[in-house]
Amino acid sequence: MYTIKKVLKWKHLLLLAFSSCILFSCQKNIDKEAKPGNEQLAQLKDAVDGSGHLKQTKTFASNAVVSWINLQLQMLKVPLPAGTAGQATDRCEAYCGIALYEAVVPGMPAYQTLSGQLTDFPAMPSAEPGKAYHWAASANAALAEMNRRLFPATADANKTAMTNLENAWQAAYAGETDAATLQRSIAFGKEVATRVFKWAATDGSANVNPPYVPPVGPGLWVPTAPTPPIGAYNYQLRKLVPGVANGTELVPPPPFSTTPGSPFWNMVKEVYDASLSLTPNQKAMADYFKDVPGYTPGGTYLALLSQVLDLAKPTLDMAALTCVKVGLAAHEAGIILFTNKYIFNQIRPVTYIRAYIDPNWSTYIPTPNHPEFPSGHSTTGGAILAMMSKIFGENFHFTLHTYDYLNYPFRSYTSFTELSNEISDSRFYGGLHYRATLEKSTEQGKKIAENILNTIKFLKE
Repeated sequence: MYTIKKVLKWKHLLLLAFSSCILFSCQKNIDKEAKPGNEQLAQLKDAVDGSGHLKQTKTFASNAVVSWINLQLQMLKVPLPAGTAGQATDRCEAYCGIALYEAVVPGMPAYQTLSGQLTDFPAMPSAEPGKAYHWAASANAALAEMNRRLFPATADANKTAMTNLENAWQAAYAGETDAATLQRSIAFGKEVATRVFKWAATDGSANVNPPYVPPVGPGLWVPTAPTPPIGAYNYQLRKLVPGVANGTELVPPPPFSTTPGSPFWNMVKEVYDASLSLTPNQKAMADYFKDVPGYTPGGTYLALLSQVLDLAKPTLDMAALTCVKVGLAAHEAGIILFTNKYIFNQIRPVTYIRAYIDPNWSTYIPTPNHPEFPSGHSTTGGAILAMMSKIFGENFHFTLHTYDYLNYPFRSYTSFTELSNEISDSRFYGGLHYRATLEKSTEQGKKIAENILNTIKFLKE
């Protein structure tokens, strides 16, 4: 009768024999004195449990990603310092998300590069086979490089902050890995960012266009500020996801009319009537999502991304997936919605109401200088928040502290859909959009998110 000790001994010997067969069966000439080295054993351990020498992206935290988003928000805060320049938030979000994902995807065995999937997207560098990478260091290097290139004219204080943040994370990572692995990881991240930015520079954002002159006629948009119209040439920008606009066409608004009781009149009158009895909560809602003071347009969603990541605390792989998906949603929505705005050139409530209902009427918050239909907040919010629902689940509870620094009370939600609806409502109570516009725009945004997820294959097949 075998004792437990003997059984364990035999199991141990069988395991060693089996491991030896795996290590040496493919060799034609076996050196009888050869033994598996430390590197071979480490690679075998990685194959079994995904840890050890060749760590995967999922073994790293995502706190560095959140810190870079927060620094980017600082650079997008308005009013910007005199003499400095901002950058389109959705563009930054998209390209930083892509660079982050590509800088860490070699450490995500089930996932694949976006090369060959995004429009004109070039090949990305390959990680050296069998070499270890510290993927958090690669992510930090990629985000540092992208932000420097995206914000070349930011304030000097922000440039210093970028350098300090990059160095602080590098110093932290130096204590987690050897010097060769750290430098290899940093070089990989920077090369990814260099290639992504070179591709980004050809997206049409640098085009020099003549001043936009809006068409004139009944029911057409009239500029609401002396500044240049916003987004008039967005149709020239490259969409990153092939076919992303498919099925996003909008049902046109009702025919323009100044006749009381007509569909168009009633649509405008609804805005006017609501403005006469705004509740404190409706005013607070409009103030919270008006952007200025605050961040450049789209900053609301970047701030949301930071807070949700900080709350969920995903591993680095999931944070990268979140950033690239949300960034693509924001970018594509911005192009599609502004292209539509200048196709329809629909009159704003403030222009119609002053001309045909009440010459002394004013909106609760300032009207941005671009056409009314569709709504930028609703299309973008519809796309981003639908995407976040897919990632984190619909019943995700969170509290926004975006404007604590302005002493605005925090706002809490039980789902991303609830937030999407509130953002749309805020534009109605602010006097900027018709209710029908907000509903159609939200659906347009949801379709954009759906198209992205149906087109881009993150997982390997």
